[in-house]
Amino acid sequence: MRSIPSALPNKTIKSILNTTDLNTPVKVQGWIRSARHQKNVTFLEVNDGSTLKGVQAILSGGEGKGLVAGTSVELDGTLVKSPGKEQAYELQVSNMKVIGSCDGETYPLQKKRHSFEFLREISHLRSRAKTASAILRLRSASVWGFQKFFESQEFIQVHTPLLTTHDCEGGGEVFKIAPRISSRAQQQLLEQQQKQANTSLPSSTSNTTAISAPAPSEFFGSPVYLTVSGQLHLEIIASAVSRVFTMGPVFRAEPSMTPRHLSEFWMLEAEIAFLDKLDHLLDFSEACLKETTRYLLENCKDDIEFLNTWIDKSLKARLTQLVEEPFKRMTYTQAIEILQQSGEKFEFEPKWGQGLQSEHEKWLAGTYCKGPVFVTDYPAGLKPFYMRKNDDSSLPSSSSSSSGAGTEEDRTTVGCVDLLAPGIGELMGGSLREERPEVLKKQLGDFGLSQEEYQWYMDLRNFGTVPHGGWGIGFERYMLMVTGMENVRDVIPFPRYNHHCKF
Repeated sequence: MRSIPSALPNKTIKSILNTTDLNTPVKVQGWIRSARHQKNVTFLEVNDGSTLKGVQAILSGGEGKGLVAGTSVELDGTLVKSPGKEQAYELQVSNMKVIGSCDGETYPLQKKRHSFEFLREISHLRSRAKTASAILRLRSASVWGFQKFFESQEFIQVHTPLLTTHDCEGGGEVFKIAPRISSRAQQQLLEQQQKQANTSLPSSTSNTTAISAPAPSEFFGSPVYLTVSGQLHLEIIASAVSRVFTMGPVFRAEPSMTPRHLSEFWMLEAEIAFLDKLDHLLDFSEACLKETTRYLLENCKDDIEFLNTWIDKSLKARLTQLVEEPFKRMTYTQAIEILQQSGEKFEFEPKWGQGLQSEHEKWLAGTYCKGPVFVTDYPAGLKPFYMRKNDDSSLPSSSSSSSGAGTEEDRTTVGCVDLLAPGIGELMGGSLREERPEVLKKQLGDFGLSQEEYQWYMDLRNFGTVPHGGWGIGFERYMLMVTGMENVRDVIPFPRYNHHCKF
């Protein structure tokens, strides 16, 4: 494959270290991460974000006197072999130019470990910290890894809209859109409406009708929300282009303040036509996660090694296990039985027909399975209307799970899956979609949804329906898994959550 030549005049530090021959003149541009001054020599650690360690630059003759962390510099010099153990190469500087000075007294990032809480307070600068920059590189590489996998499976990327009229998940935790119209725009709109009204009236008739600007909520003619998922839009495209995926921001008006929740986060979603078995969806999901994680292990060794040393000493072993060992699989019913027989004292008692709580998910993945586990076939009452009902799931309840004496509990299940990961809980959710028109029509009625509003969704079933399915992965939760971090606010550049939206 033809390699694309550099389109910029200067090389990154990563490129210089990887491709430059020794004793070759180079130009380095970056920010000083640390400065150590001795009598006649100054040692600088300079980084431009392209690599973990940056490059050590040596200035002689007092030229680096007064330089402090945070200063941006341009250094000309020669790349030589380093006698030190910390780096293979170093830069012998022949000329130094300060691009942007920095006040060392007030610059908040010093050569010490800062708490993640402190770094969140200075999130406009935290990307200069080693941990934050390592996460950014892993985040970028993860996107590449997922895209490479989808490309290998002949998928087409689709850009689904951020504005939607539907709440895909059915939880109602959505942000409603309303425009803020400036006074000037309102005046222009009023003048335009007045002109149109005068033109349409007979010349002998005076127009006395009051005209006002439309209310903000009427901008689109109906309520519109920020999307919570691109799934329904992907289903539209998958009815013509059989393998599609999307990746973009989604929004939940959820007031939760836990380390796993954000109001704006990124979702990777896939939809596959001609898919009629849930096991095939699980196989595809597992392959996607394994191949992407393998890509990180092969291409982000320094960053993963750094995080393994300073954040989570089991990270490398856990990621290697994820790549090499098959994921466990169990049904929701089996999961409930395992939880009930575990002897653990959970805050929420596990019962058939009730959702798995975070403590249940983490115990199943972390303690019982000691690795990722697919949990399939949840009760239909816990899941959205579009999930396909299992054909043989209407079974009477056992005595241990019965809702009352002399009654039979509805054991209808749907062909769905949640992937649980140690320390995280739910990482991925997916299902087979209900492709049978008559069943879907009844589902809409049972969920109290408008047949007219969802006629387009019914049309996809009436005009050449096919079995299909898909899933969504919370990208920030995947980032927690591959970085060892514990809080989603630390793995997204600009976290948005309840009472917090900076910049």
